[in-house]
Amino acid sequence: MDNLDGSDHYSKTTDEPPPSLLTIILDTHPSAWALLSPTLPFSKAIAILLVFINAHLACNNSNRICVIAAHRDRADFLYPSPTPSEMPAKNQKNGTTTPSASEANFYRPFRQIQSILLTSLSHLLSTTAPASTTPCVSLSGALTLALTYTNNLLASSSTKNPSSSLDSTTNIASSHHSASSLTTRILILSVSGSLSAQYIPLTNTIFACQRLSIPIDVAKLAGDAVFLEQASDATRGIYLHIDYPKGLLQYLMMAFLPDQVSRLFLMNPGKTGVDFRAACFCHRKVVDLGFVCSVCLSIFCAPPDDAICLTCGTQLKLGNYGQRPVVVARKKKKRKSRMDGTGDAGSGAATPVR
Repeated sequence: MDNLDGSDHYSKTTDEPPPSLLTIILDTHPSAWALLSPTLPFSKAIAILLVFINAHLACNNSNRICVIAAHRDRADFLYPSPTPSEMPAKNQKNGTTTPSASEANFYRPFRQIQSILLTSLSHLLSTTAPASTTPCVSLSGALTLALTYTNNLLASSSTKNPSSSLDSTTNIASSHHSASSLTTRILILSVSGSLSAQYIPLTNTIFACQRLSIPIDVAKLAGDAVFLEQASDATRGIYLHIDYPKGLLQYLMMAFLPDQVSRLFLMNPGKTGVDFRAACFCHRKVVDLGFVCSVCLSIFCAPPDDAICLTCGTQLKLGNYGQRPVVVARKKKKRKSRMDGTGDAGSGAATPVR
Protein backbone atom coordinates (compact mmCIF):
# COMPACT_ATOMS: atom_id res chain seq x y z
CA MET A 1 0.00 0.00 0.00
CA ASP A 2 2.89 2.37 0.66
CA ASN A 3 4.06 1.95 -2.96
CA LEU A 4 0.58 2.55 -4.42
CA ASP A 5 -0.30 5.91 -2.87
CA GLY A 6 3.28 7.19 -2.87
CA SER A 7 3.04 8.70 0.59
CA ASP A 8 5.16 7.95 3.60
CA HIS A 9 3.60 6.17 6.57
CA TYR A 10 5.08 6.26 9.99
CA SER A 11 4.13 4.35 13.08
CA LYS A 12 2.76 6.55 15.80
CA THR A 13 5.22 6.98 18.63
CA THR A 14 4.92 8.92 21.84
CA ASP A 15 7.50 10.44 24.14
CA GLU A 16 5.15 10.78 27.07
CA PRO A 17 6.31 9.26 30.35
CA PRO A 18 4.67 5.95 31.27
CA PRO A 19 1.84 6.03 33.80
CA SER A 20 2.80 5.29 37.36
CA LEU A 21 0.93 3.44 40.09
CA LEU A 22 1.75 4.59 43.61
CA THR A 23 0.56 2.31 46.40
CA ILE A 24 0.75 3.96 49.82
CA ILE A 25 0.67 1.79 52.93
CA LEU A 26 -0.34 3.97 55.86
CA ASP A 27 0.47 2.79 59.37
CA THR A 28 -2.68 3.59 61.41
CA HIS A 29 -1.68 2.20 64.80
CA PRO A 30 -3.53 4.46 67.32
CA SER A 31 -0.98 4.10 70.12
CA ALA A 32 1.97 4.96 67.88
CA TRP A 33 0.25 8.08 66.54
CA ALA A 34 -0.70 9.10 70.06
CA LEU A 35 2.98 9.13 71.01
CA LEU A 36 3.78 11.17 67.90
CA SER A 37 0.92 13.66 68.35
CA PRO A 38 3.00 16.39 70.10
CA THR A 39 5.17 16.80 66.98
CA LEU A 40 2.88 15.58 64.19
CA PRO A 41 -0.85 14.98 64.84
CA PHE A 42 -2.56 12.28 62.85
CA SER A 43 -4.98 14.74 61.23
CA LYS A 44 -2.11 16.89 59.98
CA ALA A 45 -0.31 13.84 58.62
CA ILE A 46 -3.41 12.89 56.63
CA ALA A 47 -3.64 16.42 55.21
CA ILE A 48 0.03 16.24 54.16
CA LEU A 49 -0.56 12.83 52.60
CA LEU A 50 -3.45 14.19 50.54
CA VAL A 51 -1.25 16.99 49.20
CA PHE A 52 1.35 14.41 48.21
CA ILE A 53 -1.29 12.27 46.48
CA ASN A 54 -2.56 15.29 44.52
CA ALA A 55 0.98 16.10 43.42
CA HIS A 56 1.45 12.53 42.16
CA LEU A 57 -1.78 12.67 40.16
CA ALA A 58 -0.89 16.10 38.77
CA CYS A 59 2.39 14.82 37.28
CA ASN A 60 0.53 12.70 34.74
CA ASN A 61 -3.18 12.38 34.07
CA SER A 62 -2.71 8.62 33.68
CA ASN A 63 -1.15 8.15 37.10
CA ARG A 64 -2.99 5.98 39.59
CA ILE A 65 -3.11 5.87 43.35
CA CYS A 66 -3.92 3.21 45.93
CA VAL A 67 -3.99 3.73 49.70
CA ILE A 68 -4.00 0.77 52.11
CA ALA A 69 -4.27 1.03 55.89
CA ALA A 70 -2.03 -1.26 57.94
CA HIS A 71 -4.03 -1.47 61.15
CA ARG A 72 -3.17 -3.31 64.33
CA ASP A 73 -5.51 -6.21 63.65
CA ARG A 74 -6.12 -6.12 59.89
CA ALA A 75 -5.31 -4.39 56.60
CA ASP A 76 -8.00 -2.57 54.58
CA PHE A 77 -8.25 -0.53 51.40
CA LEU A 78 -8.81 3.18 51.97
CA TYR A 79 -8.82 4.02 48.28
CA PRO A 80 -10.19 2.68 45.97
CA SER A 81 -12.99 0.11 46.40
CA PRO A 82 -14.95 1.48 49.34
CA THR A 83 -18.16 -0.16 50.45
CA PRO A 84 -21.39 1.50 49.30
CA SER A 85 -22.09 2.78 52.81
CA GLU A 86 -18.81 4.70 52.78
CA MET A 87 -19.56 6.70 49.64
CA PRO A 88 -20.42 10.41 50.02
CA ALA A 89 -24.05 11.42 50.17
CA LYS A 90 -25.70 11.98 46.78
CA ASN A 91 -28.36 14.35 45.64
CA GLN A 92 -31.82 12.80 45.46
CA LYS A 93 -32.74 14.60 42.21
CA ASN A 94 -30.00 13.69 39.79
CA GLY A 95 -28.00 11.14 41.83
CA THR A 96 -24.76 13.17 41.76
CA THR A 97 -22.60 14.20 44.66
CA THR A 98 -23.51 17.63 45.98
CA PRO A 99 -20.36 19.69 46.63
CA SER A 100 -20.27 22.37 49.26
CA ALA A 101 -19.56 26.04 48.58
CA SER A 102 -15.90 25.64 49.55
CA GLU A 103 -15.51 22.71 47.12
CA ALA A 104 -16.99 24.47 44.09
CA ASN A 105 -13.55 25.15 42.60
CA PHE A 106 -12.04 21.88 43.82
CA TYR A 107 -10.63 19.64 41.08
CA ARG A 108 -13.02 16.71 40.93
CA PRO A 109 -10.48 13.79 41.08
CA PHE A 110 -8.81 15.43 44.08
CA ARG A 111 -12.13 15.95 45.82
CA GLN A 112 -13.24 12.40 45.09
CA ILE A 113 -10.07 10.87 46.50
CA GLN A 114 -10.19 13.09 49.58
CA SER A 115 -13.83 12.31 50.40
CA ILE A 116 -13.46 8.55 49.88
CA LEU A 117 -10.19 8.32 51.81
CA LEU A 118 -11.42 10.32 54.79
CA THR A 119 -14.70 8.40 54.93
CA SER A 120 -12.94 5.04 54.76
CA LEU A 121 -10.42 6.09 57.38
CA SER A 122 -13.09 7.29 59.82
CA HIS A 123 -14.99 4.04 59.30
CA LEU A 124 -11.82 2.04 60.02
CA LEU A 125 -11.06 3.91 63.22
CA SER A 126 -14.65 3.75 64.44
CA THR A 127 -14.77 -0.03 64.04
CA THR A 128 -11.51 -0.60 65.92
CA ALA A 129 -11.96 -2.44 69.19
CA PRO A 130 -10.56 -0.31 72.05
CA ALA A 131 -9.55 -3.39 74.03
CA SER A 132 -7.19 -4.60 71.31
CA THR A 133 -3.59 -4.70 72.54
CA THR A 134 -1.81 -5.89 69.41
CA PRO A 135 1.71 -4.43 69.59
CA CYS A 136 2.34 -4.23 65.83
CA VAL A 137 0.33 -3.55 62.72
CA SER A 138 -0.50 -6.00 59.94
CA LEU A 139 2.15 -4.76 57.54
CA SER A 140 2.55 -8.11 55.83
CA GLY A 141 -1.17 -8.18 55.07
CA ALA A 142 -1.01 -4.66 53.65
CA LEU A 143 1.90 -5.62 51.39
CA THR A 144 -0.05 -8.65 50.21
CA LEU A 145 -3.03 -6.45 49.30
CA ALA A 146 -0.69 -4.06 47.48
CA LEU A 147 0.83 -6.89 45.43
CA THR A 148 -2.63 -8.26 44.61
CA TYR A 149 -3.88 -4.87 43.41
CA THR A 150 -0.72 -4.32 41.37
CA ASN A 151 -0.95 -7.76 39.81
CA ASN A 152 -4.54 -7.14 38.74
CA LEU A 153 -3.65 -3.83 37.09
CA LEU A 154 -0.65 -5.31 35.29
CA ALA A 155 -2.72 -8.24 34.07
CA SER A 156 -5.45 -5.93 32.78
CA SER A 157 -2.92 -3.69 31.02
CA SER A 158 -1.30 -6.71 29.34
CA THR A 159 -4.65 -7.91 27.98
CA LYS A 160 -5.22 -4.51 26.38
CA ASN A 161 -1.89 -4.85 24.56
CA PRO A 162 -2.07 -8.27 22.83
CA SER A 163 1.24 -7.79 21.03
CA SER A 164 3.10 -8.14 24.32
CA SER A 165 0.98 -10.96 25.71
CA LEU A 166 3.20 -13.93 26.51
CA ASP A 167 2.66 -16.11 29.50
CA SER A 168 1.37 -14.25 32.54
CA THR A 169 4.49 -14.57 34.69
CA THR A 170 6.87 -13.38 31.99
CA ASN A 171 4.57 -10.57 30.90
CA ILE A 172 4.13 -9.20 34.42
CA ALA A 173 7.82 -9.41 35.21
CA SER A 174 8.85 -7.74 31.94
CA SER A 175 6.16 -5.07 31.89
CA HIS A 176 8.11 -2.96 34.37
CA HIS A 177 10.91 -2.54 31.84
CA SER A 178 8.66 -1.46 28.98
CA ALA A 179 8.46 2.25 28.27
CA SER A 180 4.74 2.15 27.53
CA SER A 181 3.68 -0.07 30.45
CA LEU A 182 2.58 0.82 33.95
CA THR A 183 5.38 1.44 36.46
CA THR A 184 4.59 0.54 40.05
CA ARG A 185 6.09 1.30 43.43
CA ILE A 186 5.12 1.02 47.09
CA LEU A 187 5.54 3.68 49.75
CA ILE A 188 5.30 2.70 53.42
CA LEU A 189 4.61 5.43 55.98
CA SER A 190 5.55 3.68 59.23
CA VAL A 191 5.32 4.78 62.86
CA SER A 192 5.17 1.40 64.66
CA GLY A 193 7.89 -0.49 66.45
CA SER A 194 9.38 -3.92 65.93
CA LEU A 195 7.96 -6.22 63.25
CA SER A 196 9.85 -9.36 64.25
CA ALA A 197 6.59 -11.28 64.76
CA GLN A 198 5.91 -10.96 61.00
CA TYR A 199 9.40 -11.88 59.83
CA ILE A 200 8.41 -14.84 57.64
CA PRO A 201 5.45 -13.22 55.76
CA LEU A 202 7.40 -9.98 55.39
CA THR A 203 10.30 -11.86 53.85
CA ASN A 204 7.97 -13.57 51.38
CA THR A 205 6.44 -10.27 50.27
CA ILE A 206 9.88 -8.68 49.93
CA PHE A 207 11.02 -11.50 47.63
CA ALA A 208 7.82 -11.12 45.58
CA CYS A 209 8.45 -7.39 45.12
CA GLN A 210 12.05 -8.10 44.22
CA ARG A 211 10.99 -10.57 41.53
CA LEU A 212 8.46 -8.15 40.05
CA SER A 213 10.93 -5.22 40.23
CA ILE A 214 8.64 -3.21 42.50
CA PRO A 215 10.68 -0.86 44.72
CA ILE A 216 9.59 -0.42 48.32
CA ASP A 217 10.13 3.11 49.64
CA VAL A 218 10.00 3.64 53.39
CA ALA A 219 9.35 6.88 55.27
CA LYS A 220 10.06 6.00 58.90
CA LEU A 221 8.68 8.47 61.44
CA ALA A 222 9.21 6.48 64.65
CA GLY A 223 10.01 3.00 65.93
CA ASP A 224 12.45 0.27 64.99
CA ALA A 225 13.30 -0.24 61.33
CA VAL A 226 15.33 -3.45 60.97
CA PHE A 227 13.19 -5.29 58.43
CA LEU A 228 11.99 -2.17 56.60
CA GLU A 229 15.61 -1.28 55.88
CA GLN A 230 16.14 -4.74 54.44
CA ALA A 231 12.99 -4.43 52.32
CA SER A 232 14.10 -1.11 50.86
CA ASP A 233 17.62 -2.36 50.19
CA ALA A 234 16.51 -5.63 48.56
CA THR A 235 14.07 -3.93 46.18
CA ARG A 236 16.30 -0.90 45.45
CA GLY A 237 13.94 1.56 47.05
CA ILE A 238 14.54 4.67 49.14
CA TYR A 239 14.67 4.52 52.91
CA LEU A 240 14.48 7.68 54.98
CA HIS A 241 14.32 8.00 58.72
CA ILE A 242 12.56 11.33 59.20
CA ASP A 243 14.13 13.11 62.17
CA TYR A 244 11.83 16.14 61.91
CA PRO A 245 8.23 14.95 61.44
CA LYS A 246 7.00 18.52 60.99
CA GLY A 247 8.77 18.60 57.62
CA LEU A 248 7.03 15.46 56.35
CA LEU A 249 5.66 17.20 53.25
CA GLN A 250 9.12 18.31 52.14
CA TYR A 251 10.50 14.80 52.60
CA LEU A 252 7.68 13.31 50.55
CA MET A 253 7.97 15.84 47.74
CA MET A 254 11.74 15.77 47.39
CA ALA A 255 12.51 12.09 47.97
CA PHE A 256 9.41 10.02 47.15
CA LEU A 257 7.55 11.93 44.43
CA PRO A 258 9.85 10.99 41.46
CA ASP A 259 9.12 7.59 39.94
CA GLN A 260 11.64 4.99 38.76
CA VAL A 261 12.22 6.71 35.41
CA SER A 262 12.86 10.11 36.97
CA ARG A 263 15.16 8.69 39.61
CA LEU A 264 17.64 7.66 36.92
CA PHE A 265 18.46 11.36 36.40
CA LEU A 266 18.41 12.44 40.06
CA MET A 267 20.67 12.09 43.07
CA ASN A 268 18.68 9.82 45.35
CA PRO A 269 19.18 9.81 49.12
CA GLY A 270 22.08 7.56 50.03
CA LYS A 271 22.18 4.69 52.51
CA THR A 272 24.62 4.85 55.38
CA GLY A 273 24.22 1.22 56.44
CA VAL A 274 21.69 -1.59 56.51
CA ASP A 275 21.05 -3.83 59.49
CA PHE A 276 20.87 -7.37 58.09
CA ARG A 277 20.00 -9.12 61.34
CA ALA A 278 17.25 -11.73 61.23
CA ALA A 279 14.56 -12.81 63.67
CA CYS A 280 14.54 -16.29 65.18
CA PHE A 281 11.65 -18.59 64.32
CA CYS A 282 11.13 -19.74 67.91
CA HIS A 283 10.77 -16.50 69.91
CA ARG A 284 10.65 -13.90 67.10
CA LYS A 285 13.65 -12.07 68.52
CA VAL A 286 16.25 -10.23 66.46
CA VAL A 287 19.52 -12.11 66.85
CA ASP A 288 23.12 -11.52 65.86
CA LEU A 289 24.23 -15.15 66.15
CA GLY A 290 21.95 -18.14 65.90
CA PHE A 291 21.46 -21.68 64.70
CA VAL A 292 20.30 -22.39 61.14
CA CYS A 293 18.58 -25.55 59.95
CA SER A 294 20.48 -26.99 56.99
CA VAL A 295 17.25 -28.16 55.30
CA CYS A 296 14.72 -25.28 55.54
CA LEU A 297 17.12 -22.51 56.69
CA SER A 298 15.05 -21.75 59.79
CA ILE A 299 16.83 -19.59 62.35
CA PHE A 300 16.81 -20.30 66.08
CA CYS A 301 18.29 -18.29 68.91
CA ALA A 302 19.04 -21.51 70.86
CA PRO A 303 19.10 -25.21 69.97
CA PRO A 304 15.49 -26.51 69.90
CA ASP A 305 14.30 -29.25 72.21
CA ASP A 306 15.52 -32.73 71.30
CA ALA A 307 17.45 -31.09 68.43
CA ILE A 308 14.39 -31.22 66.13
CA CYS A 309 13.67 -28.34 63.75
CA LEU A 310 10.39 -26.63 64.62
CA THR A 311 9.63 -25.88 60.96
CA CYS A 312 10.42 -29.04 58.98
CA GLY A 313 10.96 -31.59 61.77
CA THR A 314 14.46 -32.55 60.69
CA GLN A 315 16.73 -34.13 63.28
CA LEU A 316 19.57 -31.67 63.75
CA LYS A 317 23.13 -32.69 64.50
CA LEU A 318 24.69 -30.29 66.95
CA GLY A 319 27.99 -32.14 67.28
CA ASN A 320 29.76 -31.40 70.56
CA TYR A 321 27.81 -28.22 71.21
CA GLY A 322 26.98 -27.72 74.88
CA GLN A 323 29.53 -30.20 76.24
CA ARG A 324 32.08 -29.01 78.70
CA PRO A 325 35.65 -29.42 77.59
CA VAL A 326 37.76 -31.99 79.43
CA VAL A 327 39.96 -30.23 81.93
CA VAL A 328 43.44 -31.77 82.04
CA ALA A 329 45.45 -31.21 85.20
CA ARG A 330 48.59 -29.24 84.62
CA LYS A 331 51.79 -31.13 85.38
CA LYS A 332 53.96 -29.54 88.02
CA LYS A 333 57.58 -28.98 87.15
CA LYS A 334 60.17 -30.37 89.57
CA ARG A 335 62.50 -27.80 91.01
CA LYS A 336 66.19 -28.57 90.53
CA SER A 337 68.24 -28.34 93.74
CA ARG A 338 71.85 -27.21 93.73
CA MET A 339 74.41 -29.83 94.85
CA ASP A 340 77.93 -29.20 96.15
CA GLY A 341 80.87 -31.39 95.51
CA THR A 342 80.09 -33.81 98.42
CA GLY A 343 76.59 -34.47 97.18
CA ASP A 344 74.85 -32.53 99.96
CA ALA A 345 72.38 -29.88 99.00
CA GLY A 346 73.99 -26.58 99.70
CA SER A 347 72.39 -23.29 100.21
CA GLY A 348 74.54 -21.65 97.60
CA ALA A 349 76.66 -18.61 98.28
CA ALA A 350 76.58 -17.27 101.81
CA THR A 351 75.20 -13.91 102.56
CA PRO A 352 78.02 -11.42 103.02
CA VAL A 353 78.37 -9.97 106.52
CA ARG A 354 79.20 -6.36 106.90
